Amino acid sequence: MFSAIASRLVPRAVLLLLASSLFAVSSYAGAEDSPAMLRHKMVEQIVAIARVLGSGTDAGSLDPRVLATMETVPRHEFVPAAQKSHAYEDRPLPIGHGQTISQPYMVAVMTQLMNPKPDHVVLEIGTGSGYQAAVLAGLVRSVYSIEIVDALARQAAERLARLGYGNVTTKSGDGYYGWPEHGSYDSIMVTAASSHIPPPLLRQLKPGGRMVIPVGAPFMTQQLMLVEKKADGSVTTRQMMAVNFVPLTGSH
Repeated sequence: MFSAIASRLVPRAVLLLLASSLFAVSSYAGAEDSPAMLRHKMVEQIVAIARVLGSGTDAGSLDPRVLATMETVPRHEFVPAAQKSHAYEDRPLPIGHGQTISQPYMVAVMTQLMNPKPDHVVLEIGTGSGYQAAVLAGLVRSVYSIEIVDALARQAAERLARLGYGNVTTKSGDGYYGWPEHGSYDSIMVTAASSHIPPPLLRQLKPGGRMVIPVGAPFMTQQLMLVEKKADGSVTTRQMMAVNFVPLTGSH
């Protein structure tokens, strides 16, 4: 999974408030706090940030189902040992190979935008450490996830299996082309920025389905796009918020 921090043009005082809230978990997390308590505090931070920046979703607020699921996923299991003490801070963390585990607030926003349902089959492009796939696994029937960095793909597969996420299937590969063998998909999440919406992914999205993808130039501010395929096959797009993701890589 790749790094993203939401950004908006807001007054300096609000930005300062946001900056202080982003790291508040570390300031009041005591040694006695259990992972469950830290997850609860992390979710409280997500809600607090949403009050400042907005939910970033078309619903106008964060879905309690998404927040409840995030409160169950052990984020500390998805970060390297050196980062475990920071696992529940609301910020990206490095996971090796130049990649990061995304900010929890962004995970919540992107998950909600997919409108996950218990019977859904979804595709994720960019497995990373497997954290986002684990969150989705608690909300849908099946998750198929592709990671282009082979070492990360192998580590994520082992981690997800060890933690009991049996409805997640991963592979190493170029996510631009999707995974047509298991499509079509109720929703697709892309966790890296593309200059355009990949046509192979659009073809693998069901009518009535949604794709969430950052679109824009590499290493610049991009737009998080909500792509919806209508019943007649037509496609609409909406800009949801400004974000900053690393680029989608591969042979395309």
